[in-house]
Amino acid sequence: MLMPSQLESFGLAALEAMACEVVPIATNEGGVPEVIDHGKTGFLANVGDVDAMSRDAIRILSDDDKLKQMGEQARASAQARFCASKIIPMYEKHYREVLERSGAACIG
Repeated sequence: MLMPSQLESFGLAALEAMACEVVPIATNEGGVPEVIDHGKTGFLANVGDVDAMSRDAIRILSDDDKLKQMGEQARASAQARFCASKIIPMYEKHYREVLERSGAACIG
């Protein structure tokens, strides 16, 4: 999966690819580095560095064993770090904290 974006807020498309055992090759932009562990669950390159992205694509597509291994690592990472059963409680906790702070500010 190639994602040569100039701007990315989070990298949801990369995360969705990882969940399907597809190795993402993306730009080191926005929140994408939070999703991809370079060389382990995908590859990161600077914006506009088409040479690096193409080298990574050729390297991973030329090695079936490495492609399978990285795909499995990508899926495991996506599940372990971004699974709904983990993320939803984190959001709920954050929203509770925000509400508690805003309520305290109104009372005080």
